[in-house]
Amino acid sequence: MTRAGFATIIGRPNVGKSTLVNAIMGEKVSITSNTPNTTRSAVRGILTTGDTQVIFVDTPGLHKPKSSLGGRLNDAARGAVEDVDVVIAMVDCGAAIGIGDRMVLKMLIETCRHADGPRPFVVVNKVDRTAREAIATQLISAVDTVVELANELGDPSFLDRVEYFPTSARTGDGVPALVAAVKNSMPESPFLFDDDIVSDVSEQAWIAELVREQLVRKTFEEIPHSIHCRVAEYEWPHITVEILVERDSQKGMVIGKGGALLKDVGIATRRQLPEGAFLELRVRVEPSWQKRDDILDRLGY
Repeated sequence: MTRAGFATIIGRPNVGKSTLVNAIMGEKVSITSNTPNTTRSAVRGILTTGDTQVIFVDTPGLHKPKSSLGGRLNDAARGAVEDVDVVIAMVDCGAAIGIGDRMVLKMLIETCRHADGPRPFVVVNKVDRTAREAIATQLISAVDTVVELANELGDPSFLDRVEYFPTSARTGDGVPALVAAVKNSMPESPFLFDDDIVSDVSEQAWIAELVREQLVRKTFEEIPHSIHCRVAEYEWPHITVEILVERDSQKGMVIGKGGALLKDVGIATRRQLPEGAFLELRVRVEPSWQKRDDILDRLGY
């Protein structure tokens, strides 16, 4: 008998969802940075151990959108909790539970309110950055918030099903206990993917994401949100990645003085590609692409 199913991770930006998926998988399947909304699509990490397969779904951070792109990212996160077996809501151990966290926890309750629905888990992450007393306080605060919201929504029975886990996605503390609980929640099913597959992200999409990760890490202020990357040409070993920005001034900042920043991005990306890859980066201005539905459709958001 085998078990298989989906576990979706939701949370506001920068709570550590992508880092958690990478920690669970033991390798990098989702890009990370300190910039909010680095994740722009539902990225799946496929963990197959013994007779159980779990597809962990990393989602964009839920936030108050300021553009059409932001609205679509929220829609992607909300859509990712449909027809799954586990929903994991993450909050940051080092920050007070605010409006954004309450929105996430409310979404958890609404999605998992029925007894035959997904199993609900709440993860209090980044415990490695917090004193032990503060961890206990945040766990209590998370429980109190869930109780309050469940009662407001008329779903007190939800409280008998929800489980809480303190974790550090960065160090791995608490992650095995969470994974064990998720695995135990999977239904009987044949495996949904071959057991040697760790992600369903295409190679070209992954390369584009690696480039965007480096750009996000090396640029500042509004620039990361204005960047989109896509593979324009792929004929191994030659790969051309097109970088879209919204203004000419941003193009100059992405290229850097004398092309220095773009060169650094290329070097850092090539280190993560198979040996022999030839990577070319091109920068193009696409005015206000984040706010244009026609462009967003074309880019696949």
